[in-house]
Amino acid sequence: MSTLTAPAEQPRTTPSRPAYRVTGRRVLASEWAKLWSLRSTWITLGLGLLFLVAFGLIAASRYRSQTGSGHLDEHFAASTAVSLSLFGTNFAQLALGVLGVLVTAGEYTTGTIRATLAAVPRRLPVLWSKAVVSGLVALAVGTLGAFVAFLFGSGIVSDTPAAMGLSHAGVLRSLLGAGLYLGLVGVIGVALGALLRSVAGGISVLVAALMLIPGLISLLPASWQDDISPCLPSNAGESMFALTHEATALSPGDGGLVLACWTALALAGAACRLARTDA
Repeated sequence: MSTLTAPAEQPRTTPSRPAYRVTGRRVLASEWAKLWSLRSTWITLGLGLLFLVAFGLIAASRYRSQTGSGHLDEHFAASTAVSLSLFGTNFAQLALGVLGVLVTAGEYTTGTIRATLAAVPRRLPVLWSKAVVSGLVALAVGTLGAFVAFLFGSGIVSDTPAAMGLSHAGVLRSLLGAGLYLGLVGVIGVALGALLRSVAGGISVLVAALMLIPGLISLLPASWQDDISPCLPSNAGESMFALTHEATALSPGDGGLVLACWTALALAGAACRLARTDA
C-alpha cells in the first residue's frame, strides 16, 4: 500500500530592498528637486530677472532721453552703459536673497525639515547642498540678467557718451562680477534662513544687512565711514561689478574676498546651530 506525501511547502522569501547610502551627490540631487518643486522658486527667480533687466533698461532709456534733451541729471553725469544696465542689481539681490531664505527657513516653517534631517542624520550635508544649489541658481540667473540688460541697454545708449561694448576694458569683468555677487547673496540668504529658522526674521536681517545698515553708516563721522562702509556686504559686492572705483572703495578682488568672508561667517553660524540644536 502506497501513501502519497504532500510536497514540502517552500518558505516564502521577500525581495530584499537595495541598500541606499546617503551620499553628497544624492543629497544634492534631493535639494535640487525640492527647489524646483516650489512655486516660490519660480516667482522669486522671475522677479530677480525682471528687476535686473527692467530697471537696467529703464535707467538706460532715461539717460538717453535726458541726453537728447540736453538736461542731464547730476547723478547721470558719469554713467556708463555698464552702470546703467546694472542699475537693477540692488533690487534683484533682494529677490534672490529671499529665495535663499525660503529654501531653508521655509522647511522649518512647514515642519518638513524633520523629514529632511531624518533622511540625512549628519545634517550638515543638507546645509551645504542647499547653499550650493541656491548659489548656483542665483549665479546663473544673475549672470544671464546682467548680460541681457547690458546687450539691450548698450543698444539704447549707443551714440552717447555712455556707449560701451563687451570689448571695452572691464565690461566683461563687471557683468560676471554682478552674477557672482548675486550668487553669494543667495548663499547668504540660505545661511540666514538656517540660522534664524524664520522666514520673516531671515528676510528682515537680509534687508537690514544689504540696504538699511549702509544708510545708517552714512550718519557716522566721515573718518569712520571710510573705514567701515567699504567692508559692508553690499558695498563690497558693488565693488565687484563697478567699472570705476572711488578712492575709498575696495578693488574688485578685495571686494570679492570680503563678501566671501561674510558668506563664510554666515554659513559657519548656520552650521553651528544646525549641528547643536534640534529642528
